Amino acid sequence: MTSPRQRATAEFILDHLVWFMLAVVLIAFSLFVPNFFQIGIFANIIEQSTFVGVMAIGLAIVIIAGHMDLSVESTAALAAMITGILFCSRGIGMGLVLTPEWLAIPVSLAVALAVGAVIGFLNGFFTVKMKMNAFIVTLASYIWVRGLVVAISGGRSAQDLSPSLRFIGIEQFLYIPLIAWIAILCFVVFSFIMQRTPFGRHITLIGGNAVAAFRAGIKVDRLMFISFILAGAIAGLAGWLLAIRTSGATANLGTGMLFNAFAAVVIGGVSLKGGVGKLPGVYAGVLLLSSIHTAINLMGLPAHYTQVILGLLVLAAVLLDTLKLQIRQRFA
Repeated sequence: MTSPRQRATAEFILDHLVWFMLAVVLIAFSLFVPNFFQIGIFANIIEQSTFVGVMAIGLAIVIIAGHMDLSVESTAALAAMITGILFCSRGIGMGLVLTPEWLAIPVSLAVALAVGAVIGFLNGFFTVKMKMNAFIVTLASYIWVRGLVVAISGGRSAQDLSPSLRFIGIEQFLYIPLIAWIAILCFVVFSFIMQRTPFGRHITLIGGNAVAAFRAGIKVDRLMFISFILAGAIAGLAGWLLAIRTSGATANLGTGMLFNAFAAVVIGGVSLKGGVGKLPGVYAGVLLLSSIHTAINLMGLPAHYTQVILGLLVLAAVLLDTLKLQIRQRFA
């Protein structure tokens, strides 16, 4: 038998293990990687974490609920492309001008969120209502939505975003870009929602045991539907931020981000079995990946080293997830 204090200590270590890993990595890189220990480098790490981090929020929510969403990358690309087409003045951009000019910010954001929500609605409909496999449904969405991006753009790009939107992409606060603060705010808000509201607690219960949640009176299908719509809308936000940062959009924008987001979610402690995981840990996972990528660039190593390390980290995270379950059972 283990005491409540021992169990609480074990739970704390398991829940915050990724933060300990991040601290160790940052200390090691600061000591052994030239020019790493600088305010500008840390600000750059946080900025690089913006787009993958926001995308990972929605992905994590769906995985915690016991499903999978592979479409978030393509959804973000579509939201970015539509934002670019509407509010860019060069390339395939229509150069939409609103009066007053600052209206471009809420209008473009609403469009991006709506685009993402529509994709999430379709994913939810086929998964929840039609009882199709979420992996297959969202894989199909990953393919056809990316194809739609190429179709509506004709393979061309939209450039020169509206000045009011570019302002968000270049403005800084405390040395950190404004878009990164938006990502941090998203993590704070959705962490509160997932940990402190009935919606978040019910989503976690559904991921842990959907049958038990249903018998407890939780509206499982409705909440699952909402989680897919929410994941799509959050991916739309990621695409909006990406378009702002690049001042436009290309047909291949965001390619490869899904794998980084998935890696961050797994490394951040979200169990692929569902029902386990916290969003602050996901943010730590994103920062960890960004730190490794930055250190490799500073050391002048080939980019493929990042992929090798990323793959090993994902494998280690999945193994750790199994070990966590065994440790929790031991201290239960």
